[in-house]
Amino acid sequence: MKSELLVKVELLQNTLISNATTDKLDTGDYTQIRQELLSIKSLSKFIPDYIKSCRDLNQFWQFIKRKFQHYAERREFIYESFSELLAYLEDTTRTPSDEPISISIERSGVDYINEQWEKALERRTLDPEGAITTARTLLESVCKYILEKHNIEYDEKWDLPKLYFHTAEILNLAPQQHSEDIFKQILGGCQSIINNLGSLRNKTGDAHGKSIKYIKPSERHAKLAVNLAGTMAVFLLETLEYTLKKKT
Repeated sequence: MKSELLVKVELLQNTLISNATTDKLDTGDYTQIRQELLSIKSLSKFIPDYIKSCRDLNQFWQFIKRKFQHYAERREFIYESFSELLAYLEDTTRTPSDEPISISIERSGVDYINEQWEKALERRTLDPEGAITTARTLLESVCKYILEKHNIEYDEKWDLPKLYFHTAEILNLAPQQHSEDIFKQILGGCQSIINNLGSLRNKTGDAHGKSIKYIKPSERHAKLAVNLAGTMAVFLLETLEYTLKKKT
């Protein structure tokens, strides 16, 4: 099943081909789709330059009619310029959760956290060990960011479970801060995920020397670790945003 974003990009491509090869102006939601694509930093290197510079279809028409005289040339140019973006969105190594997590992390506006998430995604297939290590680094950075936003000092030597313990208390996400059993169980599960991700990184990541009993992680292990880390990162960042809004 195609992702929503892939469908929109295909619509954008077809809209441009239609406008480049007929006299009829077909908007195809060009402006809206263009703005959505430009807001996703991870897609920047795949988006054709003329999409970035042409704010509407009239500007695109001025661009394409000067560049090519014949319809066939225009059509071929548009197909070619969209090939990398479509291939990226069709990549079978990506999972359904990648896109919404990427968008949510980018909306936080913290570049170094977004860079760590993208690095974790890129490493899942070719470097599972590195992906698992980066997944933990992502969560450590998110926790430190939240502590800093609340002017809470922390020790650089704190491990991930300790960073998360203090972060959860600040955000009212610690199990002991709630009386309802269901919330205690859910938040306790979140805490277990954090603790186990830390342990997984210590056992299978690339940050420590290997023992004779070492078991090399596979792509599926890396996907599990990265997707769990991404989900927890979004949950923490969105909770931070909620708590800050409540204060104001």
